[in-house]
Amino acid sequence: MNLLGRWRIAVLICACGLCLGGGSLRAQGPPSSPPDNMPPPKNPDQAKPKPNTDSALESAPDQPKWDPLRAEKDLDVGKYYMKKGDIDAAIDRFEDAAEAKPGYAIPFLYLGEAYEKKGKKKQAVKAYQRYVDLYPHAEDGDKVRKKIEKLHAEIDKQKSRRE
Repeated sequence: MNLLGRWRIAVLICACGLCLGGGSLRAQGPPSSPPDNMPPPKNPDQAKPKPNTDSALESAPDQPKWDPLRAEKDLDVGKYYMKKGDIDAAIDRFEDAAEAKPGYAIPFLYLGEAYEKKGKKKQAVKAYQRYVDLYPHAEDGDKVRKKIEKLHAEIDKQKSRRE
C-alpha cells in the first residue's frame, strides 16, 4: 500500500473516532439553563422536583428480584469463600443466589454443603431437599438423597442422646 493510501486510512480512522467520541462528549455536558423568556416559578416549592416514588430499579417487596447474572456471580463468590474457609460468607452468597434466581437448584446444593460443614444438619437437609425437589433428575440426585438420609440418621442420634 502506498503512502497516500495509508494516509487516507489514518484520516478515516481519526474521523470515525471523532464522530463516535464527539457525541458522548456533548451528551455529558451540563444541562442547559431555562430560556430567558420563561417566567420564574411563582411558588418556590414548585421549583423543586418531587421525589420519584416509583422506582423501576427496585422490585416490589412481594416480587422476586430476578437477576440470573447476579445469581451466577454470587455462586462463584460463594465457592471462593468455601475454598477460603469463610463458611458464613459463602452461605450468605448462596442465599443471595437463590433469591436472585428463584427456581434455580444449584445454590441449594452449595447451601447444603456449607450448612453441613458448619454443623447445621437440619438446614443442610432442608437445602439438599430443596435441591432434589427443584432438580429431581440430577445426575448426583442419588448421592444427595443418600446425604439426606445420612443427615437424618445423625439428627435422630443426637435426639436420642439428649433424651
